[in-house]
Parts: sequence; structure tokens; C-alpha cells
Amino acid sequence: MDLSLFCRVVMPTKCSLKVLFASLFIALSTAPASAQAPEIRTVLSGHWVINDELSDNTDDQVEEAIEAGGGKGSRGIFNRQEDFYRGGPPEHELYDRISYDDVLTIEVDEPELRFTYEDDFERVFHSDGRRRRASATGFYSEGGTDFSSGLFEGDSLVVEGRPRDGGFTIEIYTLESGGNRLRIEMTIQPDSFREPIELVRYFDRAE
Repeated sequence: MDLSLFCRVVMPTKCSLKVLFASLFIALSTAPASAQAPEIRTVLSGHWVINDELSDNTDDQVEEAIEAGGGKGSRGIFNRQEDFYRGGPPEHELYDRISYDDVLTIEVDEPELRFTYEDDFERVFHSDGRRRRASATGFYSEGGTDFSSGLFEGDSLVVEGRPRDGGFTIEIYTLESGGNRLRIEMTIQPDSFREPIELVRYFDRAE
């Protein structure tokens, strides 16, 4: 995401969100295996296309987060171009992909999950609890790479994303309409935002 438009809102305090997320993942990872339903594992794979009518407008949600953090949005009444806040340095690409791309291909071959977005941007992660094998100090000081991990819990897939800028994402994937509609509830927290972007996007299964 292009943060140059609102650099005045940098240096957020996100401790409460990080504690909440840590508690969520601990609770999910310690849940009994019997509580996990296999259905989402078997039908999540496929090609998905955005449903604009049901989905939140990403630019609106970004602007709301900027203003909640004390900043001022830059679009204005007369500049409502589509994908206004998309773009920026390479370390923000994962944020853009999950919040703006209109197509998504999911392949599940447990424990590996492969998400392919527009322009063949791939995101490969695992659902077996493996973590990054690098120190946090090295990751943040050297820039690192995007990292994600997932966990199937009940009828949902919960994904934690750690983009290269040091922020994080929480994504909850659920299926509706007999498995033909994908709902993704996102909390997107770039490192330079004071408040998170809350976003819900819907995708329909492509024929």
C-alpha cells in the first residue's frame, strides 16, 4: 500500500492487537483434533473471482483506518479512482494482493497450501504449525521475506501473515452457499498504521 500519502500517521502502537492475535492462535492451536471438520479442507481448492457487490470497498476501509488513526484521507470527493491506495514499496505487496486482487487460486495439499493471486504472485504456507526459522531481530533488520502460516479450525482456515514491513495480517476463510462462495474476513495492520484495516471480501467459485 502506498503510505507516502499519509506518512503523518506513522509509529503506531499495536500491542493490544498483537496480544489479541497471539491469544487467538494459542487457543486455536490447542483445540482438540476432534473439533476440526474436514469439509473446508476438501472444497477450499479452486479458482475464485471477486464478488464486488458483497465485498467491502478496499479504498473506503483503508481511508477509515487512516482517519481512525488521526490522519487525513487523500482521496477526497473529486478523486475516487479505483484502487487509489494500492501501490507502494515491495514490502507492502502482500497487503495489496490480499486486499485488491480480484482473482485467487487455492491449492490444498496438506500441510502445504498454495495461494496464487494476479500476475502469478504466489504465497505458499503450511497448516502444520511450522514457524519461520530465523530470529526476529534478523528478519526486521534485514527486511526478510513475506511469511504466512495457517490453521484449520472447525469450518474455517485462519491465516497469519507477516509481510516484509514488520506488520501483520489475520485472515479468516470460510465457505458459504454450499462451498461456492468464499468469505475472507481480514485484519490488516501495516507497520506504519496506527489502526488496522478491517475488511471483508467475498469470492465466487469460477466455473
